[in-house]
Amino acid sequence: MALIKRTELPAYIKELGQSEGGQKKQIFLFFGERFLCREAADSLQQAILAADNAQGTVNSVDGDNEDAAKTLGQLLNFSILPGTQIFRVTDSRLFHSKNVGSAIWSRIEQAKSSGKETSCRRQLHSFIGLGGLDDDEQLADLSGQQWKAVFGFSKPAGNLAWADELLAGSAPSKKKATATDLASRYTEAFKKGVPPNNVLILSAESVDKRKQFFKFIKEEGVAVDCSVDAGASAAAQKGQKAVLQEMVLKALSGLQKKIQPQALNALFERVGFHPVAVVMEAEKLALYVGDRDTITVEDLEEMVGRTREDALFELTDAFGKRQGARALILLHRLQDNGMHALQILATMRNYLRKLLIFRSLQMQPEPVYRAGMNAGQFQKEYLPALKKREEWVDMLKGHPYALFMSFSKAQDFSCTVLKEWLELLLQAEFRLKGSPLASDLVLEELFLTMLAAKRQ
Repeated sequence: MALIKRTELPAYIKELGQSEGGQKKQIFLFFGERFLCREAADSLQQAILAADNAQGTVNSVDGDNEDAAKTLGQLLNFSILPGTQIFRVTDSRLFHSKNVGSAIWSRIEQAKSSGKETSCRRQLHSFIGLGGLDDDEQLADLSGQQWKAVFGFSKPAGNLAWADELLAGSAPSKKKATATDLASRYTEAFKKGVPPNNVLILSAESVDKRKQFFKFIKEEGVAVDCSVDAGASAAAQKGQKAVLQEMVLKALSGLQKKIQPQALNALFERVGFHPVAVVMEAEKLALYVGDRDTITVEDLEEMVGRTREDALFELTDAFGKRQGARALILLHRLQDNGMHALQILATMRNYLRKLLIFRSLQMQPEPVYRAGMNAGQFQKEYLPALKKREEWVDMLKGHPYALFMSFSKAQDFSCTVLKEWLELLLQAEFRLKGSPLASDLVLEELFLTMLAAKRQ
């Protein structure tokens, strides 16, 4: 059974996936973080072609626009071209099921909030393909019951017309067979045997590991786990930092550049866990320093800004920990980087509203919330009981540990204080919209007033 971590891949591909009998593996799957999947698949592809004396051919396929049945037909054909024929499918939908529906929708919302229209549209195509819908079907028109039946989770709140508009902006695709049916056909084809020179390389951000096709690849091929824990725990943060460091040093090595340790840490702090963005910023810095060998903190301050999402998270984190000086510094940085004061207020309103909802849930007689419960008790006992009540379902989505941390933070505040702070936010919004006061003064007064108040 070949299920390996991305870090184990370099040692594994030295043998080019050879089994004891000398038979080449003909099917590979890379799943997890998209950029890491691409990098890992690149290294495998290069190794296969190198072993074939560069005589092979790579047939690249975009999974979002793929006709999987057609790809399978090509895979079963003998080629007149010499060497190995690699069929490489990115963003494959063969592993989609209702089990990954909520994860795909979370990425859609994240791409939307970050203004990444192309990524958002790509994920939307994958999402509707999961439910077997046509591109011209309206998500906004689906009832809550229909949504849950098709996608396996409750319909998100709000008007989803924006999703239909994005889908309408791209060419409609014909309705295809479901992923389960296609995956079964692929499994049967590989069991019967495909031409010996044909190799299939698949990549996918989300996979349902319960699917027979996934299990088949583990047994007969190679599945490479490129996922990275996206939680906020110390272990998750350590793993994310290790991945980013590997990416940056690899990118700079190719450009014969080095970076100061302080600058490297500052780069991670500025950009957050976004491998593509980190590599692009590293390459930009390498070009900026010109003939100099080493990138300094000064270079970083000059060239790299903070991403909107991570900078706002830092602000709410500092506020929640009552770190007044840090909160004010971050407040100024956000405005210096062009973020409007009303955007900052909107972030704080969502943050306080979430704390208020969680605090009100904690005060309910059933299920009983116990201050000081550990993450295991929260995940196994309290959270399932809370979800059964079917209240604030949308607020209880996401990683259980992230919810545990939010509930732990909410227990430090009273509902009275949180409601008072929301009133202060509203007053600050009126000042920003209707008074001549500078926005930085309005925000500073707001934060200092809230931070001076007692939590309970």
